[in-house]
Amino acid sequence: MVRRQTLHLNWLFLGSLITNTGISFIWPLTTIYMHEYLHESLTVSAAVLFCNSLAMMIGNYVGGRLFDRWKPYPTILMGIGLAALTSGCLIVWHGWPAYPLFLVAMGFGNGIVITSVNSYATLATSRRPSFVFNVLYFTSNLGLVIGTLIVGFVLPHGISYIFALACLLFSLFFVVALLHFNVEKPARVKAAAAAGAPEVAPYRLNVALLLTVLFITWIAYEQWQSNISAFMLTPQIGLTVRDYSFLWTVNASLIVLGQPILTAFDDWLLRHIRLRLTAGFTLFASSFLVLIVATHYWQFILAISILTIGEILALPAVSTYVDLYSPRNQKGRYQGFVQMFASAGRAVGPLIGALLIEALSYHVLFFMLFVALLTAVLIFTLRAAAVHLPTK
Repeated sequence: MVRRQTLHLNWLFLGSLITNTGISFIWPLTTIYMHEYLHESLTVSAAVLFCNSLAMMIGNYVGGRLFDRWKPYPTILMGIGLAALTSGCLIVWHGWPAYPLFLVAMGFGNGIVITSVNSYATLATSRRPSFVFNVLYFTSNLGLVIGTLIVGFVLPHGISYIFALACLLFSLFFVVALLHFNVEKPARVKAAAAAGAPEVAPYRLNVALLLTVLFITWIAYEQWQSNISAFMLTPQIGLTVRDYSFLWTVNASLIVLGQPILTAFDDWLLRHIRLRLTAGFTLFASSFLVLIVATHYWQFILAISILTIGEILALPAVSTYVDLYSPRNQKGRYQGFVQMFASAGRAVGPLIGALLIEALSYHVLFFMLFVALLTAVLIFTLRAAAVHLPTK
C-alpha cells in the first residue's frame, strides 16, 4: 500500500463517525438483550458490561503503546479488523456464552481503534490538534445519535440485523483506513522518538490530575445513563421513561449545535485551555446541584442542559491538553490514558452510584459527586496555574 505524506482529516472524521455509529449499535442493547432474550440476571449483565469496559481499557493501553512503539497503520487496522470479525461472528453466534465472549473481544478491538483515532489526531499538520479533537468529539456523538436512532427501527426485525449492520460499518471503516491511513509520521515526531524525549515531571503531574478529574466526571456522567432514570421514575418525582428519553434528545441537540460553535473559536479556546477546562468541569459539576432540588421536569431539562454545555467545553479539551503536555514520542500512550480513565469511570460509575444510593440516598449521591468533582477541578486548576506550563 502506498504511504501518504499526510492524512486528509475528512477521512479521520469519517472513520470516527463510522466506528462510533457501529459501537452504538451494540452497547445500548447489552443489558436488554441479556436480560430479556438470554434470560440472564441483571447482575450477570452488569458483570459482562464491566468486563467489556475492562477489555476496552486494555485495548486503549495496547493501542497507545503500539501506536508509539510499533506503527500507527497496522495498529488501527488490527483494531478495526478485530471489531469487524467479532461483530460478524455475533450475526451467527449470539447465544450464551458466545455473546459475552465476542462482546468482550469487540471491546478490546474498539479500545485500540478509539485510541488510534485520537492518536492520529496528534499527527495532524493541516490543522491544530485542538481543532481535530473538537471535530472528533462532534463526530463521535453524532455517530451515537445516528446509531441509537437506527437501532430502534432495526431491532424489531431481529438482533442478527443489528450485528450485521455493525459488521458492515466496521468493514467499511477498515476499507477507509486501508486506503487512507498509511501516512508518514511528521518529522518532529520521528525526531522525538529517535531522541527518546523524556517525560517532564510537572507536565506528568498536571496530566495525572486532569485524568483524575476525567475519571470522576465519567463516574458522575454514568449516573445519568443508569441511576438517574430510576430516580425520575420514583413516586416522589413521578416522571416517565419517555420524559427521561427526551433528556438525551436535548443532550444530543446541544452537542450537535454547540460543538461547531466552539470549533469556530478554537484559537481563543486553545490560548485559554485551562479556563476552558475549569469552566466546563465546573458547569458539569453544577448540574448535580440542580438535581438535588429537582422536583419538576423543567429542572431536569435545566440540569442536563448545564451538564451538556460543560461537557462540550471540557471533554474534547482533555485530549487537547494531554496532547500539549505529553512527550512527542509518547502521544499514543498518553491518548490511551485519556481513553482508559474514561473507560474506567464508565465501568465503575453505575456500581458506585447504586451502592451510595442504597446506603444513603439519591440526594447524598448528587451532593458527593458535586463536591468530589469540584474539589478535583480546583486542585488541577491551582496546580496548572502554579507551574505556568507554556502552550506549545
